[in-house]
Amino acid sequence: MSACTSQAVGYESEKRPAVTRSPGRLLSLGRAELTLLGRNRTALYTSLFLPIAMAFAMKQAVSSMNLAGTGLSVETVLLPGTLGCVLIFAVYSTVTGAYVARREELVLKRLRTGELRDLEILTGTALPSVLLGLAQCALLAVLGSLALGTDLPTAPHLLIVGVLLGMVTVVGLAAATSAFAKSTEAAQLTVLPFTLLSLAGSGVMVPLDVFPENFAAFLEILPLSPAMELIRDGWTGAGDVKETLGQLITGLAWAGLALFAVQRWFCWEPRR
Repeated sequence: MSACTSQAVGYESEKRPAVTRSPGRLLSLGRAELTLLGRNRTALYTSLFLPIAMAFAMKQAVSSMNLAGTGLSVETVLLPGTLGCVLIFAVYSTVTGAYVARREELVLKRLRTGELRDLEILTGTALPSVLLGLAQCALLAVLGSLALGTDLPTAPHLLIVGVLLGMVTVVGLAAATSAFAKSTEAAQLTVLPFTLLSLAGSGVMVPLDVFPENFAAFLEILPLSPAMELIRDGWTGAGDVKETLGQLITGLAWAGLALFAVQRWFCWEPRR
């Protein structure tokens, strides 16, 4: 991280006079970022089509799983897993690439010299991907249930909380991850550890219920596991109050750690 200059989020904010936050500025930045996202075919494919492609790829593997005794069905494994793919590919990977690209193009550095606050810059850059991700989750929850001939989520409040918690976590981790990528090309490799870990161990492709109990207890503390468990409980309605509180606490702890990492190590200028 020594190659980064002006790393901490609040570093230059303390030098600038306080200004009134304007939703208009945030929306303007979001619209500009949406335009750039639309011009980036790779990022657009990752956001819109890769989660759906992963759902089709997962279907055969999920159908062959032994779900006896877990209380799960193919649908309650596949549909939450699809939403997990949205969090990973449509939000985490895309936002990481956006932060790196804007940093290397000196966009972030220029934005900090204006009225926008650091949090507004980070939020505005991630806003299009987050909104697209939320829209995808809503559509996949409804259309996926209809396509597979299964019921809609029985506890939608848990699903909504899980998706929102997952969004906060992956956006924070995206900003933190961007500090390790020296270029937009390197960002595609930098996201792989979290992506592979989450796909394999956070219940995205394989529900934690099928793992041995001790191993599952370890996997439950991975960054995306709490959100995925809440999303899956939203479909099955199986979670009790104690489990839900535990998942919320773990998820919020990860979100807090991610935000701390952003404040401590986020790079606003190109890495050298």
